Amino acid sequence: MVDTRGAIARRIELELDQSFSLARAILRDDGEAEDAVQDACLTAWQRASSLRDPDRFGAWFSRILVNGCRDRLRRRQRQQVRAIALQAEWGGEAGGPDPAHALGGSDRDLDAAFERLDPDHRIVVLLRFWQDLSLDEIADRLDVPLGTVKSRLHYALRTLRTDLEATDGRI
Repeated sequence: MVDTRGAIARRIELELDQSFSLARAILRDDGEAEDAVQDACLTAWQRASSLRDPDRFGAWFSRILVNGCRDRLRRRQRQQVRAIALQAEWGGEAGGPDPAHALGGSDRDLDAAFERLDPDHRIVVLLRFWQDLSLDEIADRLDVPLGTVKSRLHYALRTLRTDLEATDGRI
C-alpha cells in the first residue's frame, strides 16, 4: 500500500517557502498568507486521494492555495464594503494615515493600482509575471480555459496601465 499522506506531507514541506511567497504576493499580508498556506496544507492532506498524478503535485497544490487565497480576497472585499457602510452610517472617518505614503511615488502608485485589481485579475498577473508561468500553465493551475486567462491578463494590464497613467506613475 502506498503511503499517500506521507508522500503528500513530504511534498508540502518542499513547497512551503514558495507557497508562502505566492500567498503573500496575492494577499499582501503575512498573517493572512500564513493562514492561507496552512489551510491549503490541511485541504491537501484531506484530499490526498484526489491527487491522480503525483508528478503534478505542484500544480495540484498551487490550485488549492490560489483558490483559498481568492476566497480570502473575496471575503476581505465584502468586509470592506460593510466597514464603509458602517462608517457612513455612524459618520466616522476612515482611520489613520495611509502606510503606502512611505513608499516612493511610482512604487506606491503601482502598489495601489495592483490592490485595486479584481482578485482573479491579480492572481493571473502574479502567476504570469511573478512566477513566470506560461498562459497554459496558469489555465491549468486555475482550472479555467486558456481564453479566460488571456482575457483576465489583458484586462488586468489595461487596468494597471490606465490607473498608472492617471497618476503619472508610468512604468
